[in-house]
Amino acid sequence: MNKPVKPASLHLDYLQIDGRTVPVTVRHNPRAKRVIVRVDLAAGSVLVTTPSKRNVGKALLFAREQREWIAERLHQVPAPVPFKNGAHVPYRGKEHVVRYVGVRREDARAKGPVWRLRGADTGSLPEIRVTGHPDFVQRRVTDWLKTKAREELNDRALFYAELFDVRPSRITVRDTTTRWGSCSPTRALSFSWRLILAPSYVLDYVAAHEVAHIRHMNHGARFWALVEEAIPNYEPAKRWLETNGPGLHRFGADPVGLFAGGGRGSHPAR
Repeated sequence: MNKPVKPASLHLDYLQIDGRTVPVTVRHNPRAKRVIVRVDLAAGSVLVTTPSKRNVGKALLFAREQREWIAERLHQVPAPVPFKNGAHVPYRGKEHVVRYVGVRREDARAKGPVWRLRGADTGSLPEIRVTGHPDFVQRRVTDWLKTKAREELNDRALFYAELFDVRPSRITVRDTTTRWGSCSPTRALSFSWRLILAPSYVLDYVAAHEVAHIRHMNHGARFWALVEEAIPNYEPAKRWLETNGPGLHRFGADPVGLFAGGGRGSHPAR
């Protein structure tokens, strides 16, 4: 398998859009067939890819011409939702309420600084309860979700690895903004911790998808046949990610300095 060409950054500029200063990075990729503008909503930035190093000026001009399209993309995702007391956040696809319960040492000793309470026990929505110093609520909820994601993704990846008769060299969970999962030529698997916010069948699909890449490092017919072998009806999960996945990036985001969280859009030069 050929090693992919990593685009090289050529220029950094800024666009003023609806009173916002939006960073614009121009990168050179010789494999690109035309100038492409991508909006990274998780970072609130614009990436312009050009096939020619001598085409930076034209690439920036094209980005400026797409100002309205860029503004439309930036407005598509709702505002960030930090993990604070009273915040409504999804966990395994179900709405939960973050509830800070103060310094309660008996709960912390028995359950840890963060734990989940079922809706049957609250009489309403299920809750993610947090103890300790109030300034640490965001960090503690994030750490708890990452731990749950790591446990679940490790379990599901190993399950599909046994099913496909393959062995991953490493399984990691990260805070990625452009991919839900990846598989390297060395069989190393990486997943976004935000998958723990999605419904279980969606997390399951991504785990099976990436493990299947250990056998087939492409998206050919044999690859999809292998995915279908594990998950006969994977299309709903795939559609859920395409529709709702970008919005997951807004949860746990700090609203200061961010426009919104989630996903990318692209606009190619004609």
